[in-house]
Amino acid sequence: MERIGAAAVIIGNEVLTAKVVDANGPHLIRRLREVGIPLRSVEIVMDDVDAIVDAVARARARAAYVFTSGGIGPTHDDVTVRAVALAMGRQVVRLPEMVELVRRRSEHLTQESLRLADAPEGAMLLPQEGTWLPVLTVDNVFLLPGVPQLFKLQLETVLKRLRGTPMHLRCLFLRLSESSIAAVLDRVALDMPHVAIGSYPVFDAALDYRVKVTIEATEQAPMEEALARIRKGLPADAVVRLE
Repeated sequence: MERIGAAAVIIGNEVLTAKVVDANGPHLIRRLREVGIPLRSVEIVMDDVDAIVDAVARARARAAYVFTSGGIGPTHDDVTVRAVALAMGRQVVRLPEMVELVRRRSEHLTQESLRLADAPEGAMLLPQEGTWLPVLTVDNVFLLPGVPQLFKLQLETVLKRLRGTPMHLRCLFLRLSESSIAAVLDRVALDMPHVAIGSYPVFDAALDYRVKVTIEATEQAPMEEALARIRKGLPADAVVRLE
């Protein structure tokens, strides 16, 4: 399988036990979509070395870029650095430049605070505007903090270095049932495999539509052609609105 796009590993017992609602996964999904980097998978795992090793290995097997969220602090449950190193077959080393940054920030330097300077062998630090804490990365694995404010900051620093292809998207909101439009969508999808067509029914009587259809492609012309073909195959009064 070709390694394209990105994959994410969200790490934290607090997410799996509903102590914290994960904000980083949805934000990452949204931003990758906006910059045009396809997301292959998102996996949520506990603060367990073996679980993280397995998840990171799976992510690296399917995607060119891997984002982790959480587990890079100084406490006992912050095991992401060690797990990523194991997944990549590398040693954990202490980065001198990170030691110096921690030293400047700490009134009382402790062995626990120095854990922030640990990294997989070969890792790099990317300067982060707006905070003293740089982005830790190794071979296109980006180890981002679990704190949402820091995650968002560091994600933007990473995305500036990556290239994507934004998608052209149109949405049709229809008053017909999904079974009523399936044949039309099937024909267009079969004829135009380079255009992604999605169908999403809703079951809320308060809404003014029954199915949302999405049409997207990397180029606008085929997207518009598919949209026109779908509309042509539907009754004139089927469309509630087009976005």
